[in-house]
Amino acid sequence: MSRIQLVRAPNPSAMTLSGTNSYLIDAGGGEALVIDPGPVIERHLEALLAAARERGLRVTAIALTHGHPDHAPAAAPLARATGARIYAHPASTVPHDEAFALDGTLRIRDLALDVVDAPGHTFDHVAFYEPAEGALFTGDVILGEGTVVIAPPSGAMRPYQRTLAMLGERFGDARRIYGGHGPAVEDPRPKIAEYIAHRALRERELIEALEIAPQTIPELVLRIYGPERAMLWPAMARQMLAYLIALAAERRVEAVAVDRAMTGEETAILNPPWEAIVGIEHAALIAEELGSALRLDRLYRYSLTRSAG
Repeated sequence: MSRIQLVRAPNPSAMTLSGTNSYLIDAGGGEALVIDPGPVIERHLEALLAAARERGLRVTAIALTHGHPDHAPAAAPLARATGARIYAHPASTVPHDEAFALDGTLRIRDLALDVVDAPGHTFDHVAFYEPAEGALFTGDVILGEGTVVIAPPSGAMRPYQRTLAMLGERFGDARRIYGGHGPAVEDPRPKIAEYIAHRALRERELIEALEIAPQTIPELVLRIYGPERAMLWPAMARQMLAYLIALAAERRVEAVAVDRAMTGEETAILNPPWEAIVGIEHAALIAEELGSALRLDRLYRYSLTRSAG
């Protein structure tokens, strides 16, 4: 029997898929660790406590992969209910008792988790590896389905790509990936390779688009992703921005401000009214995931630099 049990939060949405994955892990000696207790939803907290009781365990530690509002807020009430200590990245702004030793080991009774810095989706992100079961916990670096949003300013493309490469090099032989959303991945190496290839493909598509002509982010979104799935245009725009920031830092692209007001469609792509679209309940999460605090109120046209083109 696996020492790992999935307890999924009842918070399905476009950003969280079927819900946030929380993991209860038997640490031995009647103790348990919870990875990512999720949002503050009373029945989810009750489900975590019930799962521990059913296995004769007491939650003594809580570990956060990152601080996004679908992963971390329940840490505080779960700690109050159990007396557990909360562990988080040294850069985390989520209240916690102790910071991880990055590239070190988190030890809870008989459980030893390798802790690795995993920036990119956010800069307070870690991944965990449990050697006994070959279990790699990836939070929102790699999901059980779909791909991950990389949105400035809390996320960045090049660190994310380096994190994917690091996971492939160090943990390609893992037996299973437990992501922050979606089902477990039974064959980690191809999944990691798929994620790496996907990022390289999108960057090639962006560069090929700019080889045709200088373009704005809304134009790139429509050219690369197509006119369908308008609901996802803002996420696609933030992905384009993450690539463009990286390419600009490498002096491969440059930007010139467009001297006109944005159209309604451009505004809807760059700064949509999320509360009106998804409701107040989900707007805060989307703002965090898509970096919507960084408003894109001015339109820029991007082109390849002469050396790049």
